[in-house]
Amino acid sequence: MAETIALIDYGAGNLRSVENALRAAGGDPTVTADPAVVATADRIVLPGVGAFAACMGGLMAIDGMIEALNRAVLKRGAPFLGVCVGMQLLADAGHEHGRTPGLGWIGGDVRLMTPGTDHKVPHMGWNDVRPTRADGLIAPGEAYFLHSYVFDLADPADLLAMTDHGGPITAAVGRANIVGVQFHPEKSQSYGLAFLGRFLEWRP
Repeated sequence: MAETIALIDYGAGNLRSVENALRAAGGDPTVTADPAVVATADRIVLPGVGAFAACMGGLMAIDGMIEALNRAVLKRGAPFLGVCVGMQLLADAGHEHGRTPGLGWIGGDVRLMTPGTDHKVPHMGWNDVRPTRADGLIAPGEAYFLHSYVFDLADPADLLAMTDHGGPITAAVGRANIVGVQFHPEKSQSYGLAFLGRFLEWRP
């Protein structure tokens, strides 16, 4: 029986491109805003672009969605992938136009990057992804980034990969059955499709 891959539709601008990339990687995602589908899904993907507060607000506006995510991911252990802002929402809070609480699944805060003489904000374009541990999910290579805010982790053990933009910044986070990537696999060509393929086979 085929797995149910719930791709959450909460108004994220990269929803369709993530859907297409998952299909190209061999998956058959179900685009859904139904908490009942999410609660029983075999795998869950949370896309996201834009402002932390707006994305969190969109997620919270779907009655029962946060509870369904907590039940599926934290209690049942369904493999979860957050992409870009979908990764940042895993944090305790985002700091954009004030403090907005996140899902709180991985400790830390999302803060504005500081521009410098040798780098601009937003961080936009191709950059190295350097895994910090050999878990088989995040591979070394180049991926496409587009973001102005970074995830400052509370626990270094939750770091899966780094990149560099005026200094080291978080490229991927993870714990148990949860993984989040700051880069856009849907824009990262063969590297991104290979990563999504590994996620679709991942058995944490």
